[in-house]
Amino acid sequence: MSKKGILLVNLGTPDSPATADVRKYLDQFLMDERVIDIPKLNRTLLVKGIIVPFRSPKTAKLYKEIWDENGSPLLFYSRLQAKMLQERLGDDYHVELAMRYQSPSIASALANLKAGLVESIQVIPMFPQYASASTGSVMQLVMELVSKWQTVPPISFINSFHDNELMIKVFAENARRHHVENYDHILFSFHGLPERQLLKCDHTGSYCLKSADCCQTLNDTNKFCYSAQGHDTARLIAKELNLSKDQYTVCFQSRLGKEPWVQPYTTDVLKKLAAEGKKRLLVFSPAFVADCLETLYEITVEYHEEFKALGGEHVQLVESLNDSPVFIEALAGMVK
Repeated sequence: MSKKGILLVNLGTPDSPATADVRKYLDQFLMDERVIDIPKLNRTLLVKGIIVPFRSPKTAKLYKEIWDENGSPLLFYSRLQAKMLQERLGDDYHVELAMRYQSPSIASALANLKAGLVESIQVIPMFPQYASASTGSVMQLVMELVSKWQTVPPISFINSFHDNELMIKVFAENARRHHVENYDHILFSFHGLPERQLLKCDHTGSYCLKSADCCQTLNDTNKFCYSAQGHDTARLIAKELNLSKDQYTVCFQSRLGKEPWVQPYTTDVLKKLAAEGKKRLLVFSPAFVADCLETLYEITVEYHEEFKALGGEHVQLVESLNDSPVFIEALAGMVK
C-alpha cells in the first residue's frame, strides 16, 4: 500500500561545535539568497570575506555551551518530533526530517521519500510564522529539487501555523509551570529580520512600516508578514494566560549589522524594563519549535546577564515545544 510522505524541515545546526563545522554551517546559511537578500557578489564578499571568518570561532564557543550528551539540542528534539509524529500517524505515512542547512539535507530526505514510493508529499517547514528567509527558503529549495524529477507527485506546503490552537496551549502550559504571576513582565522575543525583508512582503508597497501599529493586527495586506504573525502568536498566548496588554511586550532578537531590523529590539526592551524597576522577566521565544542556540544561550545566558547588569534579577526562558505530545497532535492535525 502506498504511503503519504511528510517532510518536516527545520533551520539547521552545525554537525559539531568545532569551528570548522560551524564555518560550514554559517557559510551555507548566510549565502542563501533569501537570508542575506543582496546581490550575489556583495553577499559573497560579505559572508565569505568578513562574517564567516570572524564569526565562526565566536559562534563555535557558544555552540559548545549548549552542546550536551545528545549533541545539538535542535537536532535532538527535531529527530524526536519526527519519530513521535511517525508513531502518531502510523503506517499510512512516511515521515522524514530534514534541515535547510547541513544534515540531514532536504535532498537526502526527498530521496528517501522518492525511494519509498510515496503517493504525495506534504512539506511542513517548522517555523510557526512565515518568513521568506525561513519558510520561503525551504519551499524554494524543495521545488527546485523536485522540479528535476521525471515524475513529480502531488506536493503541498504548510505556509505557517502561528495561530495553531494546540501550539498556543503548549506554550501557555510551559509558562504556567514557571508561575507566571511571580514575574514583573512577560516578553515575547522573536528572531529578528531586516526591515527590508518585511517591506518586500508588502505587495501593495503602501502598508508595511507606514504606521507604528501596522503589525498589531492581521489583515489581508499583512497576512504573510512575519512580524504581524508574531504579534498574533503573542496575542493568542497572552489570551490563553489571561494577560492584559500592559503585562507583555513583543520584541525581536539576534540583530546583525547596522541597518534597521524589526523593532523593538529585545536589548532595548530589557533596558527600558530595568529602568522602570522591573526585576523578574519571563521570556517566550515562539519563533522556534525546539530549543536551540537562540533560546538556550542568547536568552538564558546573554539576556539574563545583561538584565542583571542593568539592575534586574532574573530572566527565565519558557521552554519551547520540544517533545510535547500535544505539539505532535498539532502536527498530526496539520497533516490530516
